[in-house]
Amino acid sequence: MKTHSSFSVKLLAGLVAGALTLPICFAAEPAVAADPHANQAGGIEWRKDNNLDAAFALAKTSNKPLFLYWGAIWCPPCNQVKATIFNRQEFIEKSRHFIPVYLDGDSPSAQKFGAQFKVRGYPTMILLKPDGTEITRLPGEVDSERYLQVLTLALNTSTSINETYKLAAAGSKKIKAQDWRLLADYSWDDPDQKLVNPKEVPATLLHLAEVCPPGVTATRLYMKGLFALATAEPGDASGKVALDKTQALAKLSKALADPKVAHDNLDLVTGPAAELTNFLTAAKSPQRLKLVTVWNQALAKLSDDTSISKADRLGAVIAQVSLAKLDSAQISPALQADVKKRVTAIDQATTDAYERQSVVHSAAAALGSADLLDDSDALLKAELKRSHSPYYFMSTLGSNAKKRGDKAAALSWYAQAYDASKGPATRLQWGASYVSNLVDLAPTDDARIEKTVSGIFTEVAKTENAFYERNRASLDKIGKKLLEWNKEGKHQLVFQKVHTQLDGICAKLPASDPQKAACQGVLNRS
Repeated sequence: MKTHSSFSVKLLAGLVAGALTLPICFAAEPAVAADPHANQAGGIEWRKDNNLDAAFALAKTSNKPLFLYWGAIWCPPCNQVKATIFNRQEFIEKSRHFIPVYLDGDSPSAQKFGAQFKVRGYPTMILLKPDGTEITRLPGEVDSERYLQVLTLALNTSTSINETYKLAAAGSKKIKAQDWRLLADYSWDDPDQKLVNPKEVPATLLHLAEVCPPGVTATRLYMKGLFALATAEPGDASGKVALDKTQALAKLSKALADPKVAHDNLDLVTGPAAELTNFLTAAKSPQRLKLVTVWNQALAKLSDDTSISKADRLGAVIAQVSLAKLDSAQISPALQADVKKRVTAIDQATTDAYERQSVVHSAAAALGSADLLDDSDALLKAELKRSHSPYYFMSTLGSNAKKRGDKAAALSWYAQAYDASKGPATRLQWGASYVSNLVDLAPTDDARIEKTVSGIFTEVAKTENAFYERNRASLDKIGKKLLEWNKEGKHQLVFQKVHTQLDGICAKLPASDPQKAACQGVLNRS
């Protein structure tokens, strides 16, 4: 939900089609947790007034860094962070040493600030110097212990992550162990990270792994580099990377076989299992069988490890399913039964409302990936009345119905999700999803498509900073879909109506406003 692309929690949104009706138990009514963003006595003194200039001024006068948290109430990874990191006493105590700023993506000017600080995916957490220099971009996908360790290192460094990277890339001997650790735990997968061109990330990480002193940090850099290479877009700089796959298999297998290394890198063990296995080995080859065996052994330990979060344990379960599906269209009844058993246990053990937003997302993904769509539906429907953001789960129900081929049910859920969504950026995102699915599933329903798009544009006209960051991405998604839908001119009447409506919105923007060009580009693409 990204939210930007990441490992672990952020990779759990993709469900695999299929269905098998089996009963499943659900948890009792969860307790509603206190808002972790509230300025409570003894809690974190979050600044939420969107006055970042004042926040940076305070950081300067108090000689403290500024901690910028960019998130949304609905996103599962954000709720995971709230439930497992922000509520920890250790984090609360550390917050006394920085100026904590919470920037909700639906708050006024949030998307404009997002563009300024290069944050798009939820959650993004950046530690900044009082002058705005980025100390580091903290990972949102790692376990709480590792997160707090990285935060401590970042608070104790006087060097920006950009300066550290330049020294490391040049092979400087001045780089300390803690600096290497910050590089290894940097959010390299964030498309808005500022260190290198995203296309250069695979080569950069593999180079850093090579020049880093041997040890666990070099291993983490190497594993990140492998995953970045495995998922790189065709034609980017990754094609220039010379990789010895035999050596890569040996290094990766060694890391997976070490329980401590696997635990310390659980985000890299659970997230990219199938992608890396498919990248490094041929289908049904002895090399694949060997790698899958050692990977499953590591995942089995993580799925049983109660010291890590419930969502991460479910991530290990999903990874096991993804490996099972690499060379087989179906998974075994035994694995399905194990998935159900683990989902049921974790669901029943999760009572915190924020944690449930993350856990239910992961649990539904686990069931869906195991071809248990009916069970996934039952879990999601039971959560609708409990969740503080039920529209998120309505969208997943729409996705499940779409996989079954039930177009009417899918569009009903997508419509309900859009209607229930709250907040300008959130409604625009959900509206874009609804339009996209309308075009895919009901392309001849011109009246419905026109009504939906027109309604979205009406809200856009009333939205401050509607053409920045995530808002712009959502509008571009709508524009691209409508242009594709009308490429043969079969829907020109509807297209022209909504085009005229958008032109009216663009005309009201001052010529000097950078949003004007963004607005004009939504439905005008060469």
